[in-house]
Amino acid sequence: MGRAYQNKKDSMAKTAGAKTKVYSKYGKEIYICAKNGGVDPDGNLALRRLIERAKKDQVPAHVIERAIDKAKGGGGEDYSATRYEGYGPGNCMIIVDCLTDNNKRTFADVRVCFTKANAKIGAQNSVSHLFDHLAIFVFDGDDDETVLEALMMADVDITDVEVEDGKVTVFAPHTEYNNARTALEEMGISEFHEDLIAFVPQVEAPLEGEDVEVMERFLAMLEDCDDVQNVYHNAQF
Repeated sequence: MGRAYQNKKDSMAKTAGAKTKVYSKYGKEIYICAKNGGVDPDGNLALRRLIERAKKDQVPAHVIERAIDKAKGGGGEDYSATRYEGYGPGNCMIIVDCLTDNNKRTFADVRVCFTKANAKIGAQNSVSHLFDHLAIFVFDGDDDETVLEALMMADVDITDVEVEDGKVTVFAPHTEYNNARTALEEMGISEFHEDLIAFVPQVEAPLEGEDVEVMERFLAMLEDCDDVQNVYHNAQF
């Protein structure tokens, strides 16, 4: 799983290349999290950890504060999550997660990207069932057995624990994110190289020739869509 995750991490999840895109992404997520779960990070664990990730990605404090202030107002945008799935160049599989206040606009924008890449949007769950929806934690260490034992003792459902190049990677079902994170913190782990929920492909689709260039353009177009939050795929460059 580690190699598949590494390929995925390197090429699919970080669609937000520009700082403004990163700020917009976190601003929407923080707003929704605060609006739904409360604006106090001490009482909203999901918000607290989202803010931690935002700070790690160098999101300015004023962006975070503005999103929380909007949530305090009780009004503002009514964002909803939407997901598009389909097939890209070389028949690779792709998942596009969005947050939008206008589903028609978002679908039109995403469909244009698919069309220009000669890709095909599929029905819901047309490809996502071939991905594992996982919580992923990466931190310094070399003792996977101790980590696994501690997580099991804390009754955390774990998919896998791996060690490579002085780093431990923990994979857990996405529903176990908070439990796994809490258990790791109780072990004294506070610094994470990766701390996220993502779709990890079960199989990879090697791309070559023109398909590589088309896929890179496809991802760049999706990156430019304001409503796109994350993109996951199984393409191997």
